[in-house]
Amino acid sequence: MSLETDLLIDRRRLKRRLFFWRAAAVFAAAVCVLLVVAPHLPLGGRDHLARLTVSGLITENRKLTEAVTALAKDRAVRGLIVYVDSPGGSVAGGESLHQAIAEVAARKPVVTVMGGTAASAGYMVAVPASRIFARESTLTGSIGVLLQTGEVSGLLERIGVTAEAITSGPLKNQPSYTHPTSPQGREVLQALVMDMYEQFVGMVAAGRHMPAEQVRTLADGRAYTGRQALGLGLIDAIGGEAEARAWRAAEKGSPESLPVEDVELGSFARRALAASFSPVVGEMMKTVLSQGLTLDGAWAVWQPSSGSE
Repeated sequence: MSLETDLLIDRRRLKRRLFFWRAAAVFAAAVCVLLVVAPHLPLGGRDHLARLTVSGLITENRKLTEAVTALAKDRAVRGLIVYVDSPGGSVAGGESLHQAIAEVAARKPVVTVMGGTAASAGYMVAVPASRIFARESTLTGSIGVLLQTGEVSGLLERIGVTAEAITSGPLKNQPSYTHPTSPQGREVLQALVMDMYEQFVGMVAAGRHMPAEQVRTLADGRAYTGRQALGLGLIDAIGGEAEARAWRAAEKGSPESLPVEDVELGSFARRALAASFSPVVGEMMKTVLSQGLTLDGAWAVWQPSSGSE
């Protein structure tokens, strides 16, 4: 065999070895990347707990309610932790999220953990849980409904502006910023508020297993501390997520080390800016533009600046 042939054979052998080590290096790098990234990937089919974080102003969010409702049918989800840190929001938004959580609670264990504030609609979404935990200083409760407007006809008259509305009936323009609310209009609006209030009371009564009359004695709009709420039966225990998971492990027989996957919040993040302002200001602007209250203008929200609701 010639020298040139030997060199060719050696070169091919060297290339095969280099290919093997290069492939091994790529494989090892891929394994390392997988080990680093895997803990942050969705848990997929593995058994886990779902965690729903409700923060800021609660409004209607169809995608979120659908995602929460889907947890009820997901076999990999062993239970739901609802973390609430919210002063409340719209009545319709709280109702839709309450219903979605209640559907999960009908099939799987649900616990609620309250942060600094879980009031009004924030409390509404907490009550479907089997057990509610809060800090001693958590502000919660504030069970009630708020419907606000304003009236600037006196100011308009002083600056020489006249407003006129042509309506199909005496209640079509009630309330309005351009003229006082009539006694009949006030009566109708009060009936709307009280009907939504009774719905709220019914949710609390069902979730906390209390007579509706007992709930009404607590539901005058005031907020309670976690320690006060514990004595009144509005929550079950003082603690946070660690205590909630320990209780769940003891009562439901599931391992305390079960991994947790967060439920995506969708448009809650986009509402972060709105949540930093008073809901009353937002409602006032909407009212000014529409010359009255919008149909979704009823709020269950704690407002410390204006006292109880």
